[in-house]
Amino acid sequence: MISESSSFIKGVVLGGVFCMLVTLLGHIKVGHGTKAHHHEHHHIQAPNKEDVLNLSEGERVELSKSIRVYCIILVKPKDLGHWAAARETWSKHCDKAEFYSSENVKVFDSVAVNANDLWVMMRKAYKITYERYKDEFSWFFLAYPTTFAIIENLKYFLLKKDPSQPFYIGHTVKSGDLEYVDGEGGIVLSIESLRRLSSVLADPDKCPEQGGVIWKLAEDKQLAICLKYTGVFAENAEDSEGKDVFNTKSVGALIKEAMSTHPQQVVDGCCSDMAITFSGLAPNHMHVMMYGVYRLRPYGHSYSDALVFLPPPGSDND
Repeated sequence: MISESSSFIKGVVLGGVFCMLVTLLGHIKVGHGTKAHHHEHHHIQAPNKEDVLNLSEGERVELSKSIRVYCIILVKPKDLGHWAAARETWSKHCDKAEFYSSENVKVFDSVAVNANDLWVMMRKAYKITYERYKDEFSWFFLAYPTTFAIIENLKYFLLKKDPSQPFYIGHTVKSGDLEYVDGEGGIVLSIESLRRLSSVLADPDKCPEQGGVIWKLAEDKQLAICLKYTGVFAENAEDSEGKDVFNTKSVGALIKEAMSTHPQQVVDGCCSDMAITFSGLAPNHMHVMMYGVYRLRPYGHSYSDALVFLPPPGSDND
């Protein structure tokens, strides 16, 4: 949402404090910081408050309804705890969410891709997604089961973005000459990017299934290589202040870092008010985040965001 005092950031911070206490600031996955850095890639920013307030009421309503996000979560049987947590929490805020599993698991509905390699899983998931939903959705968000996403903030970020353009968005990392979106923070493709990817997936020279090098590349790097052939490049997503919104660490880890590097500005030094993802969460931490982001409210406060993104019809979640 767009208010500086939005309940989302209050919830995120409260949820983060809970996560930090639960983990005792330990056992946190090492990832990348949230501060903006100088890179060669583009820095795509979220709209600021005035951008939306200047829209007419009719335009706001139309925007709220027009941005629909399809969520892809890659899972394996060993991820059952995370799988259940993602299924019961944030994924219900996607307009449609499906789990793509390495094999069929009876206890959960999923799309079995019959592959254990994450790059092969990702390829198949994107191929199936394009074939089934190319005419239904404009934005496609891919996440791992340890990721917690705030879909409303993603929709806000995408408000003034054109899905007919080749957008490939997330937390961008540079590795040698290759810049790619780190899968830990989540990956967003526009329908045009997915269309181009679907085309190049059929070209084994430009986008091999097993890779054409001696060493094995991570799936997010493989994806970047394939997209690069189609003219789709990694773009770093930031808020209007230049802070990253796709995080490859948990809130607890980010708060811990802020306490040591910005002791006088723990919250400001920690995370963006419009954060979209946090990663490296245990299943119980995802439920804590759900409580902090969507359920905990300070009594007597009211919020007047210009736009409202509601969960899809039939959702039994907050």
